[in-house]
Amino acid sequence: MDKTPDTGWRSRGGDSLPEAFRSIPVPKGGSFWRKMLAYAGPGFLVSVGYMDPGNWATDLAGGARYGYSLLSVILISNIIAILLQHLCVKLGVATGRDLAQACRDHYPKPVVWFLWILCEAAIAACDLAEVVGSAIGLQLLFGIPLVWGCVITTADVMIVLLLQNRGFRYVEALVITLILTIGGCFAAEMFFAKPDLAGIASGFVPSMEILKNREMLFVAIGILGATVMPHNLYLHSSIVQTRNFTRDDEGKAEAIKYATFDSTFALMFALFINGGILIVAAAAFHTSGHSDVAEIQDAHKLLTPVLGVGVASTLFAVALLASGQSSTLTGTLAGQIVMEGFLNIRLKPWLRRLITRLIAVVPAVCVIGYFGEGETTNLLIWSQVILSMQLSFAVVPLLRFTGEKAKMGRFANPVWIKVLAWASASVIIVLNFKLLFDFFAPQSWINALGI
Repeated sequence: MDKTPDTGWRSRGGDSLPEAFRSIPVPKGGSFWRKMLAYAGPGFLVSVGYMDPGNWATDLAGGARYGYSLLSVILISNIIAILLQHLCVKLGVATGRDLAQACRDHYPKPVVWFLWILCEAAIAACDLAEVVGSAIGLQLLFGIPLVWGCVITTADVMIVLLLQNRGFRYVEALVITLILTIGGCFAAEMFFAKPDLAGIASGFVPSMEILKNREMLFVAIGILGATVMPHNLYLHSSIVQTRNFTRDDEGKAEAIKYATFDSTFALMFALFINGGILIVAAAAFHTSGHSDVAEIQDAHKLLTPVLGVGVASTLFAVALLASGQSSTLTGTLAGQIVMEGFLNIRLKPWLRRLITRLIAVVPAVCVIGYFGEGETTNLLIWSQVILSMQLSFAVVPLLRFTGEKAKMGRFANPVWIKVLAWASASVIIVLNFKLLFDFFAPQSWINALGI
């Protein structure tokens, strides 16, 4: 079918996440804060992908080894994330399509199937990290074996279904509650750790030492390269459409403005969480001679004796469990959006979420059951590698679609946004390929090339 000249798309598209599409009213009048409250929520669902258990290991390692020096990397990562999520908002609001639907409408069928398979692999990998993170949290808090902890995490399928049947606001409220729990735990941890405020301030200033020190650069690449989650781009472009805003240009412009405020504020909260993990690791481990701490279980074990506060390790475990559960809730939604968007196949929500969860739980249970609980860190590393492989296949279509006037109309990216977006995407993609090369290439190749 030829593209229609007025929209630049091949078809009119359909409702994204139909059970929640335009289900939340937006006041046509009222104050800034009333409208801000109406649009608040999707940004927090997206932000959990930037503080999921897959990011904890790199933040812990960065703080334990190099003190506060890599805070600047977390800040730069967050700025790039804010820009890309803004583009997701624009795509969803301006075109009425999520990123998966846009790909189906633009690319030929073989490319669509290829992108869908890659995206499903990325969601499964991200889900794997979240399942393992939740299971570790359950083990640290209640002594539950990791295998059974992984199985227990499948219960979130029913939680999401129950809440979404009551209204999408309930899903948002639960995720926000979990995020506030994480924030509260790390605020307390930072209070107990008594970090060096001058060191924190200087850590947010980029340093040439990061580029000169090869090992520090590797950790920095890990932080930056694993920050943007591919499934977040699909998720955000869909859930911004849960708001029932006016579909004319004025209404769309207002929706983009408020939804961008929402995501920016939420991502700044994610910056606080990721920065908090690194700051606690720096204050607790780097200054006490425990610079080799990189595993979540080791950090949990050492926090109480190092800080001298009995509740420190418990708060760390509670934050980890909340992080894993909040991420699994949004990951199951992303799985539904991706399958429906790419393939136009609609399954019952509980079935789709159960399939997504089993794809993550089965490998986790098999690996932990066969190799033992010591392999959890390797599982987290592999999940980040798979995410790195898929990222460019989500970012490039997003930038292409939002830059085309035929598709976006007056909301197409201006030149300065295009330059910033493509430059940011290039940095992320290059660093992710560097991570993949370091992971897969023989050490002799790396030494020979001097990288």
